[in-house]
Amino acid sequence: MSDPLAASLRLAPDALTRPFQPDQFAFTTTDELEPFFGVLGQERAVEALQFGVAMPRPGYNVFVMGESGTGRFSFTRRYLRAEAKRLETPSDWVYVNNFDEQREPRVLELPQGSAGAFIEDMGQLIGNLLSTFPAVFEHPSYQQKKSTIDRVFNQRYDKALDVIEKLALEKEIALYRDSTNIAFTPMKDGKSMDEADFAQLPEAERERYHADIAALEVRLNEELASLPQWKRESVNQVRQLNDETISQALEPLLAPLSEKYAENAGVQAYLQAVQVNLLKTVVEQLVDENRTEAQGRQLLEEQYSPSLVVGHPVDGGAPVVFEPHPTYDNLFGRIEYSTDQGALYTSYRQLRPGALHRANGGFLLLEAEKLLGEPFVWEALKRALQSRKLKMESPLAELGRLATVTLTPEFIPLQVKVVIIGSRQLYYTLQDLDPDFQEMFRVLVDFDEDIPLAEDSLEQFAQLLKTRTHEEGMAPLTAAAVARLATYSARLAEHQGRLSACIGDIFQLVSEADFVRQLARDEVTDVGHIERALRAKATRTGRVSARILDDILAGVILIDSEGAAIGKCNGLTVLEVGDSAFGMPARISASVYPGGSGIVDIEREVNLGQPIHSKGVMILTGYLGSRYAQEFPLEISASIALEQSYGYVDGDSASLGECCALISALSRTPLKQCFAITGSINQFGEVQAVGGVNEKIEGFFRLCEARGLSGEQGVIIPFANVSTLMLDERVLDAVRQQRFHVYAVRQVDEALSLLVGEAVGSAGESGAFPEGSVNARVVARLRDIAQIGMADDSKEEGTPSATGTGK
Repeated sequence: MSDPLAASLRLAPDALTRPFQPDQFAFTTTDELEPFFGVLGQERAVEALQFGVAMPRPGYNVFVMGESGTGRFSFTRRYLRAEAKRLETPSDWVYVNNFDEQREPRVLELPQGSAGAFIEDMGQLIGNLLSTFPAVFEHPSYQQKKSTIDRVFNQRYDKALDVIEKLALEKEIALYRDSTNIAFTPMKDGKSMDEADFAQLPEAERERYHADIAALEVRLNEELASLPQWKRESVNQVRQLNDETISQALEPLLAPLSEKYAENAGVQAYLQAVQVNLLKTVVEQLVDENRTEAQGRQLLEEQYSPSLVVGHPVDGGAPVVFEPHPTYDNLFGRIEYSTDQGALYTSYRQLRPGALHRANGGFLLLEAEKLLGEPFVWEALKRALQSRKLKMESPLAELGRLATVTLTPEFIPLQVKVVIIGSRQLYYTLQDLDPDFQEMFRVLVDFDEDIPLAEDSLEQFAQLLKTRTHEEGMAPLTAAAVARLATYSARLAEHQGRLSACIGDIFQLVSEADFVRQLARDEVTDVGHIERALRAKATRTGRVSARILDDILAGVILIDSEGAAIGKCNGLTVLEVGDSAFGMPARISASVYPGGSGIVDIEREVNLGQPIHSKGVMILTGYLGSRYAQEFPLEISASIALEQSYGYVDGDSASLGECCALISALSRTPLKQCFAITGSINQFGEVQAVGGVNEKIEGFFRLCEARGLSGEQGVIIPFANVSTLMLDERVLDAVRQQRFHVYAVRQVDEALSLLVGEAVGSAGESGAFPEGSVNARVVARLRDIAQIGMADDSKEEGTPSATGTGK
């Protein structure tokens, strides 16, 4: 390999990172900064949220899309609360008894902040009823009128009996009466006879008495034939007297309420219904000597006291409700039941509102994953938003699994803007599978995972850190600490010109660094605390990576970092274990032999290779054919494997290494093992960017460092990944001392030249490669294999082969 070629591909230390310096910040500690309550660098998302909140038309509900930790939830809730304060406060709602059909409670709309007062007014009415009744029935005026009605009835009754008694005395028969019975007894000499005296009378005289008594009984029945009618008239008069008495007593109790709520037609109708119902129930429920006052109050409250659905403070703005556990009952409310001797019963006072009731007239904030994980909820929410009606019902009743009487409360008009927070995958899944979703959630608020570095980004980043530390009661940060956090953020974003939008990860590191500061009893959090927190986290999560490194050093996992070998090179992989990701080298091997099987991806054959990895291998076939087999068919058998890999393999970042290993096997050219390589290729041999490049480089560096840096070791990465480099300081120091190197390549030939140690040869105008070059040897080997294949085909057909013609 020519030194100029290696030098041209080698990256300078300054290109491997973009460190942020304390002098980029115009403060000493974050205490000097103003707080920042916005969201960092999410202008598109902010504008979309502003539009969605302001749009009054139905169907413009909001889906906030993005990954957790980007501040999407906290910003959305904070923005909704700020906007809600400027909006009109919605009405209060209460449920009341429907006296005509108690299974269908009525709902009343009340002005904001007045539901509590209305419930208190009804409670005071109940107290007044208890003090008024039954006292009003004990008033002398009522007793006098009732006595008059009773006297008229008794006079009629007595008059009829007087006539019968006179007739009986004429026939020497006495009439006896008590409270329930009337009886006739024979008399002699003015005295009643007992049964013994009556038995001694002559037969004829006894018969006469019997005949006279029978006649008197007939006459008595005739005289008392109108008794039921007298009784009805008396009862009706008493009932009318009671109604008049109750109405007169209720008038001063209900009149103030009617006057107070004169402008509310619903309340007026309810008060009239209460008055009518009281005429029926006062005598039954309040004139009961065996019932205590507490029992009477409870009975009245169960019938007349309103049940609060939702009440709002006056001028409190629109409600913003976040429901962390969106079950059906928590969203739509529930109907509770009580038991009485084993039987279930319920009433309008056992209706419990849900989050939609509280959010009605404002905003309801939900998390998509939790919402869709609950049965019945998603379809019920869509029905409510489409119909704009909030119904309280049990989903089990619709399934026929509720074996008891339930309620059907009157619906409440629904005017709410639902804001759902979820992942990108879930958003696109809903779009694909639910045709109603797009119609109801027309506003997409898309939070990006990283944000470009603008002029004010660093200042806002520092202000955001100041706000967080102040809210959490943590110590302020120095400018050096903020600069280190900005560097860490760019590392999370995997880009030198961007910061990570996953603010949650930054805040987690700040919290851990503040804990380190507390242990050290320092006043402010400095860069040293940040570094110690990073090292502590790496130690906590580093068991797996340390174990793999030990296995490589012990020779359990075969990775060479020096020497050269044919058909082998070191690939770079990223392993994710829990919340940690680390890079580890993996040997890529290739073998070639005559045949027509093509390039066999061993990972795919054993169902360990995922689709993207298999795609990379298939693209490799296209590259080999277009690059080397223009004059003969590409008929080879080759196998490629990621050695000692026992799990699923995905991604096409190994395709550059696989290509180099395959070319090495074809040309029988050894590859230097002091290099590790990563990159994706297309069918034209162009090297494309890959992910996790920082972790990959550092993973190979740790191995080389453990074995001893020779000055020749290094990694080969795509040139497109240079802007994503944010390497660790240990790697940077080794590169500055030229003990480790990072090379960036654009073409397969550049990577192959580094691995081989010499130029691999470029095609001339005729398309031929220079004699003896690596590429020329590849073409020669492929031609030989193709000729072997054609010879075998000729033998099978029984015709002379091309090599047997003497040409």
